[in-house]
Order: sequence, then structure tokens, then C-alpha cells
Amino acid sequence: MHTNLFRAALVAAIGLGAAPVIAQDDPLPVPPEDISITLIPGLTTDAFYITMNRGAQAAAEALGIEVNFQGAEEFDPVLQTPVLDAVIARQPDALLIAPTDSTQLIEPLRRADEAGIPVITVDTFVDDGQYQDGAGDADFPLAYIASDNVMGGRMAARAMADAIGGAGKVYVAHLRPGVSTMDQREEGFKAEMAENYPDVEVLDTQYNENDASQAASQFQAVLARNPDIKGVFGANLFSALGASNGVAAANMNDQVTMIAFDAPPSITNNLSSGQVDAVIAQHPAEIGFYGVMTAFAVIQGQSVPTQIGTGFTVITADNVNDEDIQKFIYAE
Repeated sequence: MHTNLFRAALVAAIGLGAAPVIAQDDPLPVPPEDISITLIPGLTTDAFYITMNRGAQAAAEALGIEVNFQGAEEFDPVLQTPVLDAVIARQPDALLIAPTDSTQLIEPLRRADEAGIPVITVDTFVDDGQYQDGAGDADFPLAYIASDNVMGGRMAARAMADAIGGAGKVYVAHLRPGVSTMDQREEGFKAEMAENYPDVEVLDTQYNENDASQAASQFQAVLARNPDIKGVFGANLFSALGASNGVAAANMNDQVTMIAFDAPPSITNNLSSGQVDAVIAQHPAEIGFYGVMTAFAVIQGQSVPTQIGTGFTVITADNVNDEDIQKFIYAE
């Protein structure tokens, strides 16, 4: 039974048609009941990471292993680092982590690697996210599992351009520079506009430190300078939530298009009112599930791909109540 489970885990994690051949009666190198993996999210209170943990726990249950979920309540490398150090001290069999800064988490994660703990990053990455290639300051993580965030940014740009008729002023609401996934979303959004929508002017990005109130105030300031503003792309939950609240406070839901990235109910519930026009939903449960499956394969001595991608679903007022779409709304 364990061999079949192992083979299924490898197929799921690696995406191959067949797993390595193992004799049917061979035991697993490491018994599942002895395995403990820790998942450190960007923050524990965000619906994205709560949903990711649900996927991780589903994989853990299927494999018969333990997965612990531990992190800080804010998306902050200063708060995440001591959590990571405490986890390293407990020596889990593998570490899944969403680094809160692509540079500041390199050395703390190197300590995990030097302690012999396999490191896999989920959602976000360190350095350039290109691992095991012999280059860069952070080559040691074994895999990166996430959405293609550049493509997600491009999808947001297309939705925005279609909604505003291919012309007008827009801007990106962002947490802060150095958060890998949001930098990529911004990159994809701007690239798509520059390449395919030359009549859309992308204004300066507004950084809000994950503070929805600040994101709302920033919309008011941008509006004062640009009364003809046509749209805002909120590159994460609090950026989208705050900016959409700013648009609503200005009574401009009908004039300003709001594209949100990530799909908790606090965002998707605003589709029907028009406060949010479209949502780019990641599949965080898949990220958590494949993260655990990949870690399990590593613990059992198997090689794994250095990058595993998951998909997106675009949610609008027209499809938000569809059964096939509802499953992509995050848990809270």
C-alpha cells in the first residue's frame, strides 16, 4: 500500500506519467508516520495562505504524514525570521515557506539548508527563483511551487484594457518592492500594456505596506492628480481591498475599473455590486498540496523538478455563482 501511495505522490508532485520503478514489496525509505513537514506562510491570517494550508493538510492526510502550519500574523521578514529560526531548531524533515522578502530571507533560509533541512519555496521565492542551477545567491532551495505571476499580471492587464476600451490612465496598487510575486504581477501588467495596449497609460505604482487604509488614501491622492483615472489593478488582497474602498468612497464605481488579484470572499462579494470588476484567482490549495507532495518525494530520496506551476481562474459577476467557479474562492 505504501509503495502505491508513494508512486501516486510522485506522479502528482512531479507531473510525470510514471514514477520511478520500486518493487511492490519494498518499504518506503522513510515511513510516513515518522515524517514531519512545516509550512511557514507569508502570514497566517490571509485567506490565500489559509487555503494553501487546507491543500497541504489534504496531502498530509493522503500520505499519512504530519504537516505543521506556523507563521507570523503580518507579512514582514522581521517577523517571519524568528519563526523560521524556531522551526529550524525543531529540525523538521522538510520546510515549505513563502518568503516575505526575496533578499532578506536568503541568509535565514541558508541556515535551514546548512542544518540539513530540505527547503522548498511556495508562492514567493528568494533571489531570482531559479534554483539548483549553480548561479545566484540562493541556489540551495530544491523547488519553487507557485502561480505564474507574470502571466497573472498579463491576464489582469487584458481584463483591464478590455473594460476601459483600450485607452486611459491606470495604476498598480502594490505592497512594497522586493515581494517577488507582486513584483512579477506588476511586471506582467506593465509589459502587457506596453506591448499590446499603447493607449493605456500606466501611472506610478503605489506602495501601501499591506495597509488597506493606505491603499484607499492613495487612490484619493491619485484621483486628485488624475481626475480622468480609468482603472486600478490591486496586486494583492489588501491593495485591492483598500483601492476598491477608495473608489467606492469617491462614488466612482461606474467610472473606475477595479481588477483584483486573489479571491477571498471579502473581494469576490464585491463583484455583484460593481465595486470590483474582475478577480484573478490563484489556486493556493494546489500550491499547498503539490508543496507537500514534492517535499514527501524529496524526503524519500527522489529528484523533483525545480519549478512547478499552478493555474488561474478569472472570476466576474457573470460567473461568480457558478459551481465550477465557487471552488476557487478562498477559505477564510
